[in-house]
Amino acid sequence: MARYFDVHPENPQPRAISQIVEMLRNDAVIAYPTDSCYALGARMDNHSGTDRIREIRHLRSDHHFTLVCADFAQLGHFVHVTNSAFRAVKAATPGQYTFILPATKEVPRRLAHAKKKTVGVRIPSHPVVRALLQELGEPILSSTLLLPGAEEPMTDGWQIKEELDHQLDAVIDSGDCGTEPTTVVDYSSGAPEIVRVGAGDPSRFE
Repeated sequence: MARYFDVHPENPQPRAISQIVEMLRNDAVIAYPTDSCYALGARMDNHSGTDRIREIRHLRSDHHFTLVCADFAQLGHFVHVTNSAFRAVKAATPGQYTFILPATKEVPRRLAHAKKKTVGVRIPSHPVVRALLQELGEPILSSTLLLPGAEEPMTDGWQIKEELDHQLDAVIDSGDCGTEPTTVVDYSSGAPEIVRVGAGDPSRFE
């Protein structure tokens, strides 16, 4: 059964954050709110966690996972950012965007796109996620909590716990965080290509 955490959306309780991070370090898979809908998350080195997220969402092996990072400095350890992309990406973070960029050697091969060697990265603005990332000290491997056949991501913490109780280790409830996923911008070729229009304003990359 998944542990249920009721966490304040603006001032997350340090004790709850510490308990969740300890679970992540012990290879937990969690459902957590972001600034653009709920997501499933695990540590980057959690092999079984990756498989469990794929199983929950019925994802193919070539699915692009996202590394949710604390700040631009951490993001820079895991992706190569060209000079042309630097200012645009930095100006849009933290925010409701995911960027697809060439992965560095710090990214495990199984998490990068098999052919393109790219990975998705983002820096969210949600206080709960930022508290988790600060405490964890590394990115959270993440995927939108969109179940097979569903048109929109799940939004209610109790509903997530009831439906995925035996597939998750923890559910963080911080109230409604919307149903619109991030806007995805592919910078892997050097120029921005909008792959998905979502919560972030795409006009700055058009």
